[in-house]
Amino acid sequence: MLHLGQKMKFELKSETAELLEKVKEFINKEILPNETTYYEQTEAGGRWCVPPIMEDMKAKAKKQGLWNLFLPESDLGAGLTNFEYAFFAEEMGRVGIASEVFNCSAPDTGNMEVLVRYGTEAQKDEWLTPLLNGEIRSAFGMTEPGVASSDATNMEATAVLDGDEYIINGEKWWTSGAGDPRCKIIIFMCVTDQDPESPRHKRHSMILVPRDSKGIETRKMMEVFGWDDAPHGHAHLKFENVKVPKENMILGEGRGFEIAQGRLGPGRIHHCMRAIGLGERTLEMMCKRGLSREAFGKPIAQLGGNFDIIANSRIELNMARLLTLQAAHMMDTVGNKVAASEIAQIKVAVPNIVCDIIDRAIQIHGGAGVSQVFPLARFYAGMRTLRLADGPDEVHRRAVARFELGKYFSKDE
Repeated sequence: MLHLGQKMKFELKSETAELLEKVKEFINKEILPNETTYYEQTEAGGRWCVPPIMEDMKAKAKKQGLWNLFLPESDLGAGLTNFEYAFFAEEMGRVGIASEVFNCSAPDTGNMEVLVRYGTEAQKDEWLTPLLNGEIRSAFGMTEPGVASSDATNMEATAVLDGDEYIINGEKWWTSGAGDPRCKIIIFMCVTDQDPESPRHKRHSMILVPRDSKGIETRKMMEVFGWDDAPHGHAHLKFENVKVPKENMILGEGRGFEIAQGRLGPGRIHHCMRAIGLGERTLEMMCKRGLSREAFGKPIAQLGGNFDIIANSRIELNMARLLTLQAAHMMDTVGNKVAASEIAQIKVAVPNIVCDIIDRAIQIHGGAGVSQVFPLARFYAGMRTLRLADGPDEVHRRAVARFELGKYFSKDE
C-alpha cells in the first residue's frame, strides 16, 4: 500500500518527458536497427571483444546528452527520481544492449551508486570518474560456488588485513561483467570478521579489487542455457592471496550488508522495469506473429484460446508496471527501508510474469520461437535467470511473508 497519504502521479515534468522522448527516438533510430550488427560484430571479434558499433552508439548518445540517466540524489546523473527513471529503464529494456549505450547498464550502475554514496574521494577519482565517463566497465563479486548464496551470510571468501594491505582469498562465480575486456575493477564482498560469534550481518565488507590484480584466475565463463552473454559474461573467478591496499576498503569493515541494501534497492527497480520493456516488445512480437500467420483458415491469434493469452499478457504487464512504479514511488517518498516489502514483491512478480509472456510468444511463433531466427529464446534465458539474480524468488517471498505476518505480532511477542 502507499504510505503517508502519498499518491503516485504519472505525469512527468515537461523536461523529463522531453528527455524520455529523446531516449525513445534514439533507441528506435540508432539502437534497434543496429542490434543485429552488434551481435554479428561480437561473433566476428571472437566473442570477448568490444563491438565497434557499441562505441559508436555510446559516442552519439553522449554527444546528445543521453548519458548517466540514473543516480538519484546526485548531481552526477540526470536528476531523475527512481520513479522517473523507471520509465527510461522500461524503454531501454526493449533492446538488451540499450542500457549500455546510455551508460546505464548493470553492474556498473550499482557499482557507481556504491562509490557515489560510500566511496572516498580517492576511490571516486580512481574508479568512479572513468566509470561515469564510460571509459571502463566493472563487475560485482558476491555469489560463491561452494555455498548456498541465497543466504549471503554463508559467504566464505575472506579479506585479512596484513599491514597496509588486505590479502584476499576465495572464489566467486556469476561475476557479471568480468568477461568484458574493459572491466577494470571488481567490488568484492567478503568476510573480514573471522569470529563466527560476531553478529551475522556485521562480519562482511566490500572492497575494491582491480581486475588485473596478481592472483586472480578466470576458471571459466559461465553459460546461461548455453549462452555466454559475451562480451559482458559471467565469470567464475578464483582469488588466491590477492593483495590490495587497505585504502580500497569501502566505508569500513563490517559494513558490507549495509552497502548491499543501498545498492540492491534501485537495482531491482532497474531490472524490473527493463524486464517490463522486454515484455512489451515480446507482446508486440506475439501480436504481429499471431496476425501474420494462418492455420486452419484463420489467423493464429484467433485459434486455441490465443485471444485469452494476448489479453492476459496485456493485463499482467500493466499490473507488473504499476507494482514496480509503486515501489519506486515509495523509495523516493518514504525510503528503501519502508519500501522493502514492495521491492521484494516486484522482484518476484515481474520476472515470473515476463517469463510467462515470453513462453506464450514462443508458442505462437512455433518452432521458429526457439530458434536463432527470433530473439525469444535469448529473451527467455535472460528472464528466467532474473528469477535467481539479486536473490531467488523464495528469498523475496520469505521477506514479503515475514513483513505481512509481522503486522499481527505485538511488540512483546
